[in-house]
Amino acid sequence: MADLESKLLGEKLHYYCSSSDEDEPMLDRDPPKQSKSDWDGTSSNTGPKGVLNDWEQYKRQQSAQRIQREKDVLKQINDMALTCKSEAEELDDQFLAEYRKKRMKEMMAKTQEAPEFGKVFDLLTGDDFLVAVENENPYVTVIVHVYEHNVPTCSIMNSCLKVLCREFQKTKFCKLIGSSAGMSLNFKMCGVPALLAYRAGQLVGNFVRITDELGDDFYAGDVENFLIENGVLSDKSCIPSIITNENDNDDDI
Repeated sequence: MADLESKLLGEKLHYYCSSSDEDEPMLDRDPPKQSKSDWDGTSSNTGPKGVLNDWEQYKRQQSAQRIQREKDVLKQINDMALTCKSEAEELDDQFLAEYRKKRMKEMMAKTQEAPEFGKVFDLLTGDDFLVAVENENPYVTVIVHVYEHNVPTCSIMNSCLKVLCREFQKTKFCKLIGSSAGMSLNFKMCGVPALLAYRAGQLVGNFVRITDELGDDFYAGDVENFLIENGVLSDKSCIPSIITNENDNDDDI
């Protein structure tokens, strides 16, 4: 307050005329007021009231400038954060793409290392069934046809599997008579033909009385398409693009 009071008193004394000078009329009229928008930081008002108004306007202007600077800093921080986030997301996407490519190549390599079969295996007992399912390479899909004699659609399915086992030689096709595995009479009468699919000992496809889907007159191509649509067999025409693109790049080198 000492500085402000000194400023006010100094300007007050400065703008009063000396009382000893009788030849000069005393100037007691205030100069024209200055609009707030035109103020440039210097005072043109005379008298304490004018100086106070100028001081308040100066403080408001300083406050507005400070707020604007803070807004500018926050905007710069947000822009930098968005840029860093975008770069981080791009790096994450690249990492995930590389990881998927690596895992796909590993899975395809393991699949290629799996044994080939090329025939339909006859399972005579329930123990044969367990051995075929649980003791196989975890990358091998095991498809078991549970059937009964004297059922026309079961005979058609066995014929279809003979065709498919030659086309999908890394898939293990088996057939099992339901009565030999201890299936119930109801299942033997109403559940066949049935296809059960296993991978790494886990059931991945369970299609009881598959004729509900295929009808009573079907072919090997119908069974193949059905198993592909349900994720049991791999569609050989759909090689992952990340693998084909890499192979094309290798050929260009």
